[in-house]
Amino acid sequence: MAKLPVRNEWGGDMERQQYEQRCSELYEVGGYAEVREAARAGLGELGPDPVLLCWLGQAHAAEDDDDHDAEAEAAYREGLALAQDDLGLLVSYLELCLRSDSFTYPGRAARGAALRTRLEELAPPGSAERARVDAVTGWAGRGYWDDFKDSAAQARSRREGAAEQSMQVTDALRRAARGESGGEPGEDLRAAELAAAVELLQGRRNALLRLLLAHRAAAYALTVGLCLGVNQALVSSGTLRFSLWGWLLGIPMAAAEAKLRRARRLGRERVVARIRDRHERADAAA
Repeated sequence: MAKLPVRNEWGGDMERQQYEQRCSELYEVGGYAEVREAARAGLGELGPDPVLLCWLGQAHAAEDDDDHDAEAEAAYREGLALAQDDLGLLVSYLELCLRSDSFTYPGRAARGAALRTRLEELAPPGSAERARVDAVTGWAGRGYWDDFKDSAAQARSRREGAAEQSMQVTDALRRAARGESGGEPGEDLRAAELAAAVELLQGRRNALLRLLLAHRAAAYALTVGLCLGVNQALVSSGTLRFSLWGWLLGIPMAAAEAKLRRARRLGRERVVARIRDRHERADAAA
């Protein structure tokens, strides 16, 4: 779920703005648990606030889990009780309602119609909130063919992203082998993910994985060909009537992809930790 623009109409004191900024920074890098922690800390210190409740709800909704969705709805409803026309809360709640299963949660799904009507009254054409409403309602009204095309586009985007990451990791590994320093990634998420990948793929035991990632497209084609060939050979020779043993040859490629996924997770965790450390230092210096 994309981050929504939120407005603070409940005062401009530094403490409240600081908590909102912290939530925004953490949400941007996927630190949803930390966003919830920051939002709750702000609510505990400053009292009920619709913007912080919106951040709390979004951080729950981003987990895409039924229990978290219930917590998100509770946060949105509490925020709307304080500011019934807050566009950030209304759009966030609308998105949650429209993505809910109408059979499992009929009440939540039904509330989407009322929220949409209210937003059409409040959000002026051309505004960021109206664009978000149009995007959300357009997504909710898609058919199966639209879902298929969207899934295909997302899969293609993931493949392209993985191929790009493989090239970046290969270049970074070559620079590391020459003794060139990649520099401190700091709070740059992509740089932190790249640094983590280089760290995880160092050493002789990962030589095969580095080779596979350096020639990712060819490695995939060769792996699939070998897997199918081995299965066909085992069946044709009469050794087996049906074989999936050949797919064991795909384990090295799967291990290489797992390393990249772990690097992305590790890089995100490190960036979140650095942001939180900066926040804690700011608190200590205040």
